[in-house]
Amino acid sequence: MSRIPVVTLDGPGGVGKGTLGRLLAQDMGWHLLDSGAIYRALALAAERAGIQRDDEAGLVRLALDLPLSFRGDGEQTRVLLDHELVDEAIRTPQISALTSQIAAIPEVRTALLQRQRDFIQDPGLVADGRDMGTVVFPKATLKVFLTASAEERGKRRLNQLMEQGISANLASVVAEIAERDARDQQRSVAPLRPAADAHILDTSAQTVVETYRVLQAWVQTALREN
Repeated sequence: MSRIPVVTLDGPGGVGKGTLGRLLAQDMGWHLLDSGAIYRALALAAERAGIQRDDEAGLVRLALDLPLSFRGDGEQTRVLLDHELVDEAIRTPQISALTSQIAAIPEVRTALLQRQRDFIQDPGLVADGRDMGTVVFPKATLKVFLTASAEERGKRRLNQLMEQGISANLASVVAEIAERDARDQQRSVAPLRPAADAHILDTSAQTVVETYRVLQAWVQTALREN
């Protein structure tokens, strides 16, 4: 697809894709694509515009003209929707649920496909999401699929919600995670699954530092071989 190196990080929510992606992009001096943020921003824009989840034509029109941009801010990547910072707004439980439903619509995924591929720029790209290695960048230099137990992912998500001042309990968070996993794995287009040539990395019992060391080693090996 491109001579520019691409590393894809796929997996369900709460496995550490965002954190690892930011660390790798920062260390390598590469660009970063948070594909989940694109879908979340679309969900937020649809809610604000009053576009219903079953209005596929309306969602596609919105996806094609979505006024979305990213901005580097220290160790974080900020998401801007029509020049408004929406990092917190796109990560509420309500928007998370809507995002999963909208992302299952084939026409919406098609509308956003080329937009994601346009993120490939020198000197390289780190892309995290759910179908980066299977659909968006099938010829990526390195494909990694991250996993973690639902219980561990639930704990991580609960901590995030608490930091945002959102009340929740572990049981309900784990249930929501399991429900989204099922939707993502069973959707007809771009289901959540590892690419045939992906490296599998379980983050359940590892610290971010330990996981990142493994990822760094895989990246260096892949770059030497390509």
